Amino acid sequence: MEAAAANEISAVESNKRSSESPEPAMMKKAVCVLGVALTLLFACGHASAHHGSSNYDLSKSVSVKGTITQFDFVNPHSAIHLEAKDDKGNAEQWLIEADSPNNLSRAGWTRDSLKPGDQVTIVGNRLKDGSKVMRLQKVIFSDGKELKPREGDEY
Repeated sequence: MEAAAANEISAVESNKRSSESPEPAMMKKAVCVLGVALTLLFACGHASAHHGSSNYDLSKSVSVKGTITQFDFVNPHSAIHLEAKDDKGNAEQWLIEADSPNNLSRAGWTRDSLKPGDQVTIVGNRLKDGSKVMRLQKVIFSDGKELKPREGDEY
């Protein structure tokens, strides 16, 4: 008798579930999809802001002559550290932001392209805030050889 009662309760619950509207499940799925979409949009916005060049003064290029102190051939962006002299002969430390090693490699760079002690002139776009940071356009060695961050003349 207990088995029959249990079967009857199970049948009633099963009928209840089949008569329920699928709307709550669909609504939950829609909210989840919307949440994922908004998260992706938010993340993409940050990624494009990171890779933008709006922080740099693209209206003019500046040249800084100095000595390489360090070259970081690393992801996500390579970095060149340069010691230069200001107008009064005081040492200044510059950070030059370059492309990823992948992009630089396609343009002929290696991790040994720049070595501490190399005398170079760096051409690039300085940060708008005036700090000693620039976006690399090209490196000119003392023998006149040039390295650009990407293939071709345009950057």
